[in-house]
Amino acid sequence: MGSLLLKSIRKAYGSHDVLKGIDLEVQDGEFVIFVGPSGCGKSTLLRSIAGLEDVTSGAVLINGEDVTVTPPAKRGISMVFQSYALYPHLTVKDNMGLGLKQAGTAKAEIESRVAKASGMLSLEPYLARRPAELSGGQRQRVAIGRAIVREPELFLFDEPLSNLDAALRVQTRLEIARLHRSLKATMIYVTHDQVEAMTLADKIVVLNAGAIEQIGSPMELYNRPANTFVAGFIGSPQMNLIPAERLGQSGAKTVGIRPEHITLSRDQGTWAAKVIHVEHLGADTIIYLESETTGLLTVRLFGEHQYAPDDAVFVTPDPNHLHRFDANDKAIRA
Repeated sequence: MGSLLLKSIRKAYGSHDVLKGIDLEVQDGEFVIFVGPSGCGKSTLLRSIAGLEDVTSGAVLINGEDVTVTPPAKRGISMVFQSYALYPHLTVKDNMGLGLKQAGTAKAEIESRVAKASGMLSLEPYLARRPAELSGGQRQRVAIGRAIVREPELFLFDEPLSNLDAALRVQTRLEIARLHRSLKATMIYVTHDQVEAMTLADKIVVLNAGAIEQIGSPMELYNRPANTFVAGFIGSPQMNLIPAERLGQSGAKTVGIRPEHITLSRDQGTWAAKVIHVEHLGADTIIYLESETTGLLTVRLFGEHQYAPDDAVFVTPDPNHLHRFDANDKAIRA
């Protein structure tokens, strides 16, 4: 399919830098996800790759070709938006094939590509329907099908699941993962939902305030966060970050421990604490605690556990899963 290389991409609006020199390499066939909080620049970066935003400086290369000033229609990309962007008066079949028709593709070729894409996405029963007759999940699959029929070098997804309810998000996420495996396509995907990122990506790019904080596989970021920002952003519930001075630890500013790497006891443990709130989720129990030693703590226990607010407990962190960060919030590697 396609490779992507970004060289020192900068985007500024007046004196405000939205992207602050982004360098990134995406290999052919990779599924790369941009994550970060609102306003971090992830959608601007995606739109810069697509050519929908002009970069202030830097270069965008697709398959080794510099496309920095190439119009979007000639970059060999297909983009799937959050809002579906379907034509309400056209059928599913015509929506999927419209781009090919406008490009002058032969009718038989359009028929063939639409049939193939609709089969991959289980859309055959809906080809004669119009968007108003479809559910949100079906509309998003039509938008994805419209992208597939163009056979692009790169698929770009801009928060495609954010308008769907929880069940449909899971279903569509599985369909996108299956699609990536079957197409062996290069996909770049923007989301604010780190669960989507962890479950879909080969490689995650964590953005913050227009800069890249860390690039790596989901488990690399989870197990070896480069700094406190990544440590707190990747993982749900997020990592507990405790001032090292509270724990009497020298050589570090902050100590991190994930909620699932803490055990809870009513009898003994490292730190005394009091239960503030309990979330019973069935498969998990999330317990929020207050400790004079550590401050606020979140503990994740697998299965159902009977704790209640104001219970006195003891917590013990797993020493093999402590993360230490220096005065610049960078990880201290052993």
